[in-house]
Amino acid sequence: MAHKKQTLGEFIIENQTSFKYSSGELSSLLNSIRLAAKVVNHEVNKAGLVDIIGASGDVNIQGEDQQKLDVYANIKFIQTLINRNIVCGIASEEEDDFISVNSQDENHQNKYIVLIDPLDGSSNIDVNVSVGTIFSIYRRKTPVGSPVTLDDFLQKGSQQVAAGYIVYGTSTMLVYTTGDGVNGFTLNPAIGSFYLSHPNMKFPIDGKIYSVNEGNYTHFPQGIKNYIKYCQKEEGDRPYTSRYIGSLVSDFHRNMIKGGIYLYPKCSLLEPGKLRLLYECNPIAFLAEQADGKASDGLTRILDIQPTELHQRVPFVCGSKNMVDKCEAFIREAQ
Repeated sequence: MAHKKQTLGEFIIENQTSFKYSSGELSSLLNSIRLAAKVVNHEVNKAGLVDIIGASGDVNIQGEDQQKLDVYANIKFIQTLINRNIVCGIASEEEDDFISVNSQDENHQNKYIVLIDPLDGSSNIDVNVSVGTIFSIYRRKTPVGSPVTLDDFLQKGSQQVAAGYIVYGTSTMLVYTTGDGVNGFTLNPAIGSFYLSHPNMKFPIDGKIYSVNEGNYTHFPQGIKNYIKYCQKEEGDRPYTSRYIGSLVSDFHRNMIKGGIYLYPKCSLLEPGKLRLLYECNPIAFLAEQADGKASDGLTRILDIQPTELHQRVPFVCGSKNMVDKCEAFIREAQ
């Protein structure tokens, strides 16, 4: 008899005792993210059929055009999290400021805050390339029952209690960690359930893929240029293969499975980098380390960086440990 695959719901319940704070709230929170992911997945899959792809005409806090599906995903995740009444605060890459939840209710005991990039890689929607959602969960710092403050959101990545992403690709997957390894679940669209398909995911310690937008090469710091030349040089097991999708979730997901490095350095066009520390780098770095990979800004461990603002950007180097170590060595040498 074939072994029955475990559903995400079953996995969350079975493993909730491994959470540092086991009250059932974090399980409910992960379940609400699962629910919103299914709703957004449904819209992503029919994006070509309805008037939902393309720019909405609005510009987000980053000065980027908001795609219609960006706006939709943002609303759906925020609504689902608020409706389940389990978070005290939400920050989204698409919102100017954080959202305080239930701040008028003196009895609310919610302890968790969520930071979210509702639709990563959204410029790829119109051309049917994989996009994703990235989420990061912390326990609040301010007293329970009081309104959240900016301090609750400006925590180091090392304080995360959970993080993950959903990749909407050839299949839809939800990958997450609560600090006890990384597990991946694939959506069966016929019945609407996520099943454990990738238990205990690990980065190979070495890889042969490098992922970087080489169109910006001339604007990169010298250390990054030197590392890219190293990747391209014919020697030993090199040259490496260049693979760049332009959706952080998709590039990271491939590299974690196959072995590789992802680079989004600072450059003269994008000082001090493009990716956001709180919505992208911290959750992806937490996943990377839990999967035996490594993530830094080229010199400093990402999870050790003290955030100073909600939409802070940092350079990002992430992937198989030996590859990240080598890249950091080139950066230090060039300095």
